[in-house]
Amino acid sequence: MIVLCAVLSGIEDWVGMATFGKEKEAWLRTFLTLPNGIPSHDTLSDVIGRLNPDTFADAFQAWATAALAGLSGEQVCVDGKTLRGSRDGATPGVHLISAFASRARWVLAQQTVGEKTNEIKAIPDLLRLLDLHGATVSLDAMGGQKAIARTIVEGGADYVLALKDNHPTLHAEVTQWLDDETARGALPIEETINKAHGRLEIRRVVLSERIEWLEDRAEWDGLNAVGRVESTRLIGDHTSTETREFLCSFTDLQRFAAAVRQHWSIENQQHWILDVQFGENACRTRRDHSPENLALLRRMALNLLKHNGPPKDSLRQRKRRAALNDNYRLELLLGE
Repeated sequence: MIVLCAVLSGIEDWVGMATFGKEKEAWLRTFLTLPNGIPSHDTLSDVIGRLNPDTFADAFQAWATAALAGLSGEQVCVDGKTLRGSRDGATPGVHLISAFASRARWVLAQQTVGEKTNEIKAIPDLLRLLDLHGATVSLDAMGGQKAIARTIVEGGADYVLALKDNHPTLHAEVTQWLDDETARGALPIEETINKAHGRLEIRRVVLSERIEWLEDRAEWDGLNAVGRVESTRLIGDHTSTETREFLCSFTDLQRFAAAVRQHWSIENQQHWILDVQFGENACRTRRDHSPENLALLRRMALNLLKHNGPPKDSLRQRKRRAALNDNYRLELLLGE
């Protein structure tokens, strides 16, 4: 609780957390017993490092999902993130996968994996923790696996799976099919143009439900369409184009376009904020299970800060208020 309150208040290091505890001891004693006073920074680090990360993640997931009425109609974005500061010489940094409800802007679950390549095995376990009935699950190319599609369908959800060269033959076939269909004008195109901050982006989206030519389509549970998003960006005199293909379990073009665009909310509404506002990548915590457990506390703090407090306040302003105002900090904890 001391660490969570400190993180809510914008404190990122163990020494600062211990100092926070000492300065706020009278307030903390209004709801904590603290028979031995405020722990030292080493004790805080040791305790957080020795919590079982799986048990802690289960508790977080139970708390996070209880806060939502359900995931029906939600888009659940699943993506991985490496804690760069946790790298120690030849030992790679801790890699996490998390599930993020994009419309609710709420972190649902987190799971630690040995390294990025282990995401394939860990994602089904993460998805089974959630009641996905009625949701749409989106994943990048690492999650484009038959077993993952099966897990999503068995959970009663739809999916949008990025398709890249992890399935080279399938990717080439889908690319060729969409090239041919688009060239002969057989597919409707959803086009959007966005201009902001000196950048112009044109997105063209197509979706084809004619997939009877796809020989192994029966091996992909729920597969009903293949799609493409072509993004052209113009920044000054520089123009770049990126094309991405997808496997999709539904056939609505506008829904597909929205789902692909919404998937990146996990990057700008979670990963980017954690790095910029909470200093996650800069954190050098490495001992025991401290990296993943502290990361989970950051996500808990992010949920609380995003959904409580004055609506007009920025996240930075909310953290500043939490640092200065005991009543406000208590309101964040209680969800008021």
